[in-house]
Amino acid sequence: MSTLQLTHHEHIIWAEITRPGAKNAINFQVMAELEELLDQIEKTPEIRVLVLSGSHNDYFATGGDLKEFHGLKTAEEGRQMAERMSNILRRIENGNFWSIACVNGDAYGGGVEMMLAFDFAIASKTANFGFTQGRFYLPPGWGGLTRLVERVGRSRALDWLGSQAIVDANLAFTANLINEVSITADLRANTWDWAERLSKPDRKLIGRLKEGSALALESGRNTSFESELKEFGNFWADPKHHEAVDAFINRKNPS
Repeated sequence: MSTLQLTHHEHIIWAEITRPGAKNAINFQVMAELEELLDQIEKTPEIRVLVLSGSHNDYFATGGDLKEFHGLKTAEEGRQMAERMSNILRRIENGNFWSIACVNGDAYGGGVEMMLAFDFAIASKTANFGFTQGRFYLPPGWGGLTRLVERVGRSRALDWLGSQAIVDANLAFTANLINEVSITADLRANTWDWAERLSKPDRKLIGRLKEGSALALESGRNTSFESELKEFGNFWADPKHHEAVDAFINRKNPS
């Protein structure tokens, strides 16, 4: 039985983790289905937005499935499992499509790490975020430590991880962990609306915006400025730019 339920509408694909008996924990089957989904998206340029949520309203994802992963005993086995999930999250983070985490319920441990790899996150006002890896004598391993520091700052990240904090949606929003908070009844409709607004640019432009924003964070300002100028010129020469301008001018001046 599939653990990801997919809904495809125009330029948007919505994936829902459906492991209610395991509180939507991530196991090897979820990993495999995410890999298959990313293969599909990467081969389908019409898809411009990926949304990920959990089923029902109780859990978004509760991290790695400890019952399944507990059989991994050595450092190398643990590393291989973490590297596989880390690679999945990097494909989401670096893909030339938008990604939205629709946090429909509580997210713990690796569930928060997964959310952090998405471009945007919107959460139900009843959702909680648990930084609970330390309860199992573990640091984050799916890129979550790095991304958490980038998102909320080093001191707050260390506080939350060190104290194994449970953070509510309002604090998550004010700390920049998430982008939006929604009442639960409107969460999915609000997410669809957001995805539709984001789906206007094609994959080429989405990829440039994401690459440019990453370069601005990782490189010096002069390097980033030069990259902007170069890519602006490339897009300026693209026929799609001229077609869009012609359509705009003709609409304003019908005669």
